[in-house]
Amino acid sequence: MKKLLILGASGLVGKAIAKECAQDFDVYGTYFSTKTDLADDKQFQLNVQDEGAIRDILQIVEPDIIISSLRGDFDEQLTFHQNLAEAIKNKATRLYYFSTTNVFDGDLSRHHSESDATIADSDYGQFKINCEKMLTELLGHRATVIRIPGIWGKNSPRMNNLKKNIEVAEPIQAYRNLECSFLSDMQLASQVHFIVEHELTGIIHLASVDRVKESTFVEELVGKLTTRDVNLQYNAYQDEETTYYFGLVSNREDLPDNLNITNGEIISYLLG
Repeated sequence: MKKLLILGASGLVGKAIAKECAQDFDVYGTYFSTKTDLADDKQFQLNVQDEGAIRDILQIVEPDIIISSLRGDFDEQLTFHQNLAEAIKNKATRLYYFSTTNVFDGDLSRHHSESDATIADSDYGQFKINCEKMLTELLGHRATVIRIPGIWGKNSPRMNNLKKNIEVAEPIQAYRNLECSFLSDMQLASQVHFIVEHELTGIIHLASVDRVKESTFVEELVGKLTTRDVNLQYNAYQDEETTYYFGLVSNREDLPDNLNITNGEIISYLLG
């Protein structure tokens, strides 16, 4: 059984992947402050500022596969991932790195596929572009970039904040002119399981197969969560009425259709 090390296994994405892959991989994980659901001997506290920590973990685990779903300071993360890549560049270890729709936030005139050139205005998007480039330069085909949109889960920060706002009658805000992709944590985990098991390489976009305006998604979800009168505030992105496009599309054909998901199915999952 291959060893899988999840960096950020206590987060929404990492936790879902650990659960999904537990039967087919020997799963290890890291956490920063909150421990994971893994056995004590299969989880490690990790501070990305500690340059030696990842080398110690790699020496103990000797992973065949690493999935990085870390969050934190951009400069510290970039340095950390460079140290990680240097540590495994002469090994057979494969790395799957989570990136983001924000690598395209400098061009919201259309949705973007894997073959599109990245262009970012935000610091977050620029950081992810730099990290993608650095990892692929150091590791070549052994670094797979997985770009994802906003992730929803039954206990995700997005879902919990929405429920809290409903409970305390706080306004719920959403953009009426921003067309987005979304994805659920468990569907993402299923997709990643397939990607890792079949050793898919290159750049992969994972997202709902349809795109909807953020306000449409939130309105439908709220309408099914409660019968209360809710203060939905529909804002205009960039204070303009122009429609902006912030979705991921895929031109790859190596993921099976049964791993696709629609926004309606995401909402059904969240309510289930």
